[in-house]
Amino acid sequence: MTGVMARVGLVLDISGSMRTLYKNGTVQEVVERILAVACQFDDNATLDIWIYDNEFSRLPSATESDFEGYVQKHVMTNQRIHKFGYNNEPPVMLDVIRKYTVEESSPLPVFIVFINDGGVVKPIKKVITEAAVQPIFWQFVGIGHADFEVLRKLDEMEGRVVDNANFIYIEDIARVSDEALYGMLLNEFPVWLKEAAKQRIIRP
Repeated sequence: MTGVMARVGLVLDISGSMRTLYKNGTVQEVVERILAVACQFDDNATLDIWIYDNEFSRLPSATESDFEGYVQKHVMTNQRIHKFGYNNEPPVMLDVIRKYTVEESSPLPVFIVFINDGGVVKPIKKVITEAAVQPIFWQFVGIGHADFEVLRKLDEMEGRVVDNANFIYIEDIARVSDEALYGMLLNEFPVWLKEAAKQRIIRP
């Protein structure tokens, strides 16, 4: 990953089953540790953040100077954000695509970390398949306790120009070292970078 520059985004599940993970500080820790990835190769050392249940919101970007208490400030006490409903992934994913390919088009690739605690809707497959021609790599991260059936089969999905998504499961992020976490997060992204460049989805 040396010399790689990309835009980095984080999508956070805030459906009802995530309530405990927000209240016990787990989601704040996720923000902090993913921000560390962003600061390594994001073009402006910021982390773009979305949150979703059956609705979604774009949140202020996080930086090294303002990440402390981010979840409490921008999520838990923000009355404008819909919280703890049911999950519906495609709308927020389409907004991510819109931001990076329409509103803020750039030759840089995009690395999206998508936090979920299971139970994604099946239409997510259609969005991922159609997004394979876009310069976006989706790294799904399962936390909590669920079977993640749909996400575990991402690598088996056919009909894509390139494999543009990966899934890892982390039962307890607090117990995972930085080295192990970042190794898992960035395992397939370099492979996608090479394949996407071959297909002219991104600049080599």
